[in-house]
Amino acid sequence: MRKVVAYETRADEFPLFQKFARKFDLDIKYIDDVLTPETAMEAKGAEAVTILGNYPVGSGTFKALRDVGVKYIGLRTAGNNHIDQEAAKAYGIRFSNVAYSPYCVADFATMLILMCVRKAKQILSRVEAQDFSVEGIQGREMRNLTIGIIGAGRIGSIVAKNLSGFGCNLIAHDTVERDELRGILKYVSLDELLEESDVITIHTPLFESTYHMINQERIAKIKDGVCIINCSRGAEVDTYALIAGIEAGKAGAAGIDVLEDEEGIFHYDRRTDILDHRQLAILRSFPNVIVTPHTAFYPNQAVSDMAEMALTSLVSFVETGKSRWEIKS
Repeated sequence: MRKVVAYETRADEFPLFQKFARKFDLDIKYIDDVLTPETAMEAKGAEAVTILGNYPVGSGTFKALRDVGVKYIGLRTAGNNHIDQEAAKAYGIRFSNVAYSPYCVADFATMLILMCVRKAKQILSRVEAQDFSVEGIQGREMRNLTIGIIGAGRIGSIVAKNLSGFGCNLIAHDTVERDELRGILKYVSLDELLEESDVITIHTPLFESTYHMINQERIAKIKDGVCIINCSRGAEVDTYALIAGIEAGKAGAAGIDVLEDEEGIFHYDRRTDILDHRQLAILRSFPNVIVTPHTAFYPNQAVSDMAEMALTSLVSFVETGKSRWEIKS
């Protein structure tokens, strides 16, 4: 029986871990805390660990893992920007990510678009206060809108298919153009997308080239009143530029599921704490901005995919020395 240590385990993951532990003949040790140089000691005697993405993993943690005999990390997330790849390589630790169901994020982005277009936050806030008036909450019909998709890959392509049923005009910008989408949307340059879209939804990986992709210069190019949706990576949007755009009326609404410097806040109960995140406080105060705590990934199918794929990857690493989901620097 192989030993695996699972960090950052949530209650909803336990039945899945137990199911796949039986399938793969694993002895899983559960640790509530994130993986740090200190908690790495809990992995002594195991070749493999699995983690989420709520805390950066740097040189000190990789050294501690190597010292206790860990060789492999299986991320239960698609994103791997919290991993110091050079440090992993230096200490001989290999790691993989997961490619869970793309429908979860695509459906969530579609929901945020609809909520922003129909001013759902304002409507629900009024109802809570027993204000049933309609002034100021008039929305727009989807069929009259142009929606721009930045990144029409695994997730963005499903967003396009979801939205195609509403009859809206769909345009997209991507480095790869998919033949399957040619009857659904039109590919355009990024500048053209910014200038023409009533709604912009972001679905690209976070690379150096996409860091602060939505910035002050590009917000200046958008239509007045555009709605910006981000269910991808927080750092792809310059938060200060977005706030300035909303305050100036350039951006008319936003649906934000991911945010710069969200670590230690999103996925935690911080009700009694003073949060050191001014941008989050400002965004939450806007009546036309919906903030959700990085939950687009969180339906049951995707959570099951993450647990199964991470453990499958670790078993493959241990048994064959390789994994099809390995991230190589």
